[in-house]
Amino acid sequence: MKAAVLRSIPGELTIEDVQIDNPGPREVLVRTVAAGVCHSDLHYLTGAYDTLIPTVMGHESAGVVEAVGEAVSYVSPGDHVISSLSVFCGHCEYCLSGRMALCPHEDTMRPAGAPPRLSQDGETVHQYADVSSFAEQLLVHEHALVKVNPEMPLDRAALVGCAVTTGLGAVFRTAAVAPGETVAVIGCGGVGLSAIQGARIAGAGRIIAIDVVASKLELAKFMGATDAIDASDVDPVEIVLELTSGGVHHAFDAIGRATTPSQAFGMLRAGGTATIIGMIALGETVELPGVDFLAEKRIQGSCMGSNQFRIDAPRFVDFYFDGRLDLDSLITERIELDRVGEAMEALKKGEAARSVIMFD
Repeated sequence: MKAAVLRSIPGELTIEDVQIDNPGPREVLVRTVAAGVCHSDLHYLTGAYDTLIPTVMGHESAGVVEAVGEAVSYVSPGDHVISSLSVFCGHCEYCLSGRMALCPHEDTMRPAGAPPRLSQDGETVHQYADVSSFAEQLLVHEHALVKVNPEMPLDRAALVGCAVTTGLGAVFRTAAVAPGETVAVIGCGGVGLSAIQGARIAGAGRIIAIDVVASKLELAKFMGATDAIDASDVDPVEIVLELTSGGVHHAFDAIGRATTPSQAFGMLRAGGTATIIGMIALGETVELPGVDFLAEKRIQGSCMGSNQFRIDAPRFVDFYFDGRLDLDSLITERIELDRVGEAMEALKKGEAARSVIMFD
């Protein structure tokens, strides 16, 4: 099968032929239909994060089940599915307490000594995030998948695999935004736009979008932001404090640079909560004014929106069908696999909400 392989960090993706094994116990073979190009993938190409190489990148995808291994009970050939990097084992403390996004999921990987799921000329090719969706097929544990309504367009379903679940989940599950509360979102890419839509669906009274790209701010307003701040030539913290007469109840950092968490924290009113969604590069630290904790301000992380994927994803699909969730406008461009490098460059420049690779 054709796949986009990363061979060095930092590095670029190359389109290569990779062999995929037959499904073993609890494993599912999926024909990939669509895969979103996510900023998380870019972190590994630039060296902000590390992973085993060579590896097939990608994690946000949707497709159709082709075959199942022994003991698979959840899906059957022909089912339409979304993949998730929040693979869960189902029996650890995190899973049993409803925090599957934090599951270490060692039990969902093949044991030592077993043949690899992916290979090339007899050598192992590693799976990124136990998914590797920049490929014509996926071979994953059944707990990496959720079944969806077969009427759901799979290019839009793919976005639910990461961006949508991360953004909406941060609002619904991690921060539990209440009706009437004020919200600020830093960064209007796929995740930030999803957080803005989540805040709208949750009934937030005011939603302030912050970015440095005018077209993204326009899209944010179209998706529910009540205010937009172009942070290219102003201090967004000062503007948010002025607009809200003292700060917001919730601030979401959907970028994850060294400075944006402190900006999110600075936008809070007393008792407010900053939720960090973006991936801060390894080795970077965040500084906060200690006196603000006396005002009971809080800062917290969010891993994939604290999701319960098998529950959340079908609900988000329902939101799409009933018109509450706009996925169509999130897709900037549909491309073929050999243009994945161009999509990565667009992410570096901050030009795209979401490019989606189409395999059919």
